[in-house]
Amino acid sequence: MKAYHIGAQAGISSLTAVEVPEPKVTPGNVIVRVKMVCLNHRDVRIICGEYGPKRPADRIPNSEGVGCVEEVGSDVTGFVKGDRVIAPHFVSWSRGPFFQAVFARDVGVTEDGWLAEFVSIPASALVKVPDSLSDQQVVPLSAAGLTAWNALVEIGKIKAGDKVVTLGTGGVSIAAMQIAKMHGAKVCVTSSSDEKLDAAKRLGADVTVNYRETPEWGAAVFDALNGGADIVVDTAGQATLAQSINAAAPLGRIAIIGALAGAATTGLANYGSIIGKNLGLYGVAAGSREMLCALVNAAAENQIEPVIDRVFPFEQTPEAYSYLEAGGHMGKVLVEL
Repeated sequence: MKAYHIGAQAGISSLTAVEVPEPKVTPGNVIVRVKMVCLNHRDVRIICGEYGPKRPADRIPNSEGVGCVEEVGSDVTGFVKGDRVIAPHFVSWSRGPFFQAVFARDVGVTEDGWLAEFVSIPASALVKVPDSLSDQQVVPLSAAGLTAWNALVEIGKIKAGDKVVTLGTGGVSIAAMQIAKMHGAKVCVTSSSDEKLDAAKRLGADVTVNYRETPEWGAAVFDALNGGADIVVDTAGQATLAQSINAAAPLGRIAIIGALAGAATTGLANYGSIIGKNLGLYGVAAGSREMLCALVNAAAENQIEPVIDRVFPFEQTPEAYSYLEAGGHMGKVLVEL
């Protein structure tokens, strides 16, 4: 089958197109014929050797995709050939709260991922896709969408009337905006691009702030939301945490996801605000199968349309990675087989 290997993990040029044997079905697992793959920032970091320890050079990457069941293990029930499915990339996290051992079984990292014609996934992790959702609607749900759902619904306990700020216009941020609006929240979006902010308004953002034009954007968000955000979806990490603290309302919840802005250059001068506002800071690592089922049901009920920036053919996967890394996209970048 056609696939890609992560190679030496020295940059996107390490990504290598290969021909490898198809995975064999084993007890408890399902072979899925891949239809579409969604790229995420962590996929780029893995190829660049910047996501934990280096992995075997023959690892097939990518944590998020949609496909159809091709073959089921001898002891698998509930799935038949042709079923359209997705799965969270932490395949051992079925339900309940996060536990650190989920990192031991991480599709696209510790075991082969979706960037191939076929992928082997535990049946216990799979979620059937309703016919009412297209491949493009569902393919961003199992990583970026699930992370946003966990941040807002499970951790943030979002309710109608809450105020939410989401940083940037990447996949997680746009998904967070859409999920927040679905729950009746008021949403502020930040970006360094007025063009992207205008697009965010058309998608439903109530307030926008250009952080390049307003370096103290945390205070600007606090004022624009009349007392700060109940939930901050911080996709940028250490470098933006001080501003996220400033943007938060008393008793606010800050969901820390990723590190797109790099490391912090200074300490938290406003450290006391964490106590003074009684804030909750939470690390968010994707979510469980149970959460993904809830998200899929919500997406079908509300007919969520994810923002798709561009779709690349499988043969142009390296170009898709480079396009994502350049950062000019809005929403998701997909690869179609």
